[in-house]
Amino acid sequence: MSLKNSMPVLARHEGVWDGYYRYYNNQGIKVDEHKSRLLCRLIDNKDYHQTNLYRWEDGKKDFRDFPAEIINNRLIFNTDIDGWCAEVDLDEHKRTMFLYWKRKNEPNTYLYEMIQMSDDGLTRARTWQWFKNDRLFQRTLIDETRVSLDWSAYEGVDPLYDEITV
Repeated sequence: MSLKNSMPVLARHEGVWDGYYRYYNNQGIKVDEHKSRLLCRLIDNKDYHQTNLYRWEDGKKDFRDFPAEIINNRLIFNTDIDGWCAEVDLDEHKRTMFLYWKRKNEPNTYLYEMIQMSDDGLTRARTWQWFKNDRLFQRTLIDETRVSLDWSAYEGVDPLYDEITV
């Protein structure tokens, strides 16, 4: 079965997304903010691969790559993070995905992420709840706008990604 048939909500996320990541501590104080560009790829309608590019106002840049396997209607990540992503069947509007992951180098830290996409597919909102030693210590709010459905046009572009459009 094709990925678009087995995970249609995930398939709607294919493309290029520009946005902002905003991090807040558990008292609600903003502790970080940066721009982002995400390339969300469906490869041959059977594999998923996401690349995250980040840029801070002070010039700092970062790059993360997340190939994933599709197993039993879940994305399974096994890179510098272990985790999974699944569609929320209870959402009759087909707007929501849910993720769990932890970084391998931070074994006492994990997070849950919720993603909602607008019906027109042009915007999405993501929320991360971070736990360390089983205590909430941080939240991340992410606002994104789709800038292209054609991620292939952005492949091989200079990873310094100075053209983030937000």
